[in-house]
This record gives sequence, C-alpha cells and structure tokens, in this order.
Amino acid sequence: MIYENYPELECVSADIDHAIDMIADSYKNGGKLMTAGNGGSASDSEHIVGELMKGFKKRRPVTDERIPVELAAKLQGALPAVSLSGGLALPTAYLNDVDGEYIVAQTLYGLAKPGDTALLISTSGNAKNLCHAADLAKCIGVKTIALTGKTGGKLAEICDHAIKVPSTETYRVQEYHLPVYHEICARIEDIFFDN
Repeated sequence: MIYENYPELECVSADIDHAIDMIADSYKNGGKLMTAGNGGSASDSEHIVGELMKGFKKRRPVTDERIPVELAAKLQGALPAVSLSGGLALPTAYLNDVDGEYIVAQTLYGLAKPGDTALLISTSGNAKNLCHAADLAKCIGVKTIALTGKTGGKLAEICDHAIKVPSTETYRVQEYHLPVYHEICARIEDIFFDN
C-alpha cells in the first residue's frame, strides 16, 4: 500500500479512492482514460498510459478466442488509455494555425466520448491549457480528475474531483504524484485483472 512508504499521503487517501471509482466506472461502461500534463507532468501522463495499456503488477493473459494462441501469448490485456500530451504534428500545427493554449482541448475534443474520464496533471493547478480542456470536458460529458499540488489552483475548481498532494514545491509535488498514480493504476488493474 502507498501509505507505508508515503505516510504523508494519507491525507489524500479518500481522494485517491474516489478517483479510482471514477476511472473504474468509466471502464465498466466502455469508456477510456485520457491523461494530460505539461513538462514533467506530460511524462507522467505518458507513464500512466504505459501502466494501463499493458501489465503493471500482474500478468494480463489474452484469452480472446478470435486471436491465435501464438499471437495472444505475445499480447497483454489492456485498459484503454491515451495521453493527450503526446505527439508533435497536431500540437505544432495547432500552435501555428490556431492557439497553443487549446491544444489539449482540441485533442480531447477529437478523442473523447461521453462517459470517458480525463486525468489532468498540473503541479500548480493553474495550467491554462488543462483548464481549457477541463472546461470542454464538462460540455461533452467527460468526467475530470485534477492531480495537483496542495492549493489545487483553478484546475481543482473546474474538475469534478481533485487529488491535491501535500506540497507546493514543484519537485515535491512531482515526487508525490508518482506514488499516487501508481496506486491508482495498481488498484484499477486489481479490479479488472484478478489473476
């Protein structure tokens, strides 16, 4: 459990539980998780996708009878997740042609459907591009979770739910975000891959 190694994160345990429930509900209803962040938080966004789209702490055997056994043996069960912070073509085109502050919102608009969940990661909680994406998510039926520092910023106010780790120093916030999202990924995996 996360709190053995990070007792200072016990203050957000209920928030982590609620985020897990939100993401699990989305998956149970055919949705996906979309993640986004800037800088180091963009890397965290990609990291989360990696933990969900393949085995994290468990083997996730593929038992789909449509897939030949030899191929299935080289695949792992996946939970649909995509980072809205990746790639170069769309972000640079949008930055050049429209407005860079809305790149994440545009990507969300193109990929999201009602019932999906977006996990938006910002150490300050004031990343304008993520706030725009959260505003859009409300319009199109996508649930939002902010993962921020102690104050939560504007993002925590906009999102449906927030996990505000107990620090305002950027490097400490980033250090706390890693065990928080690892806990989320491990427990989501436990829900859907009970082996």
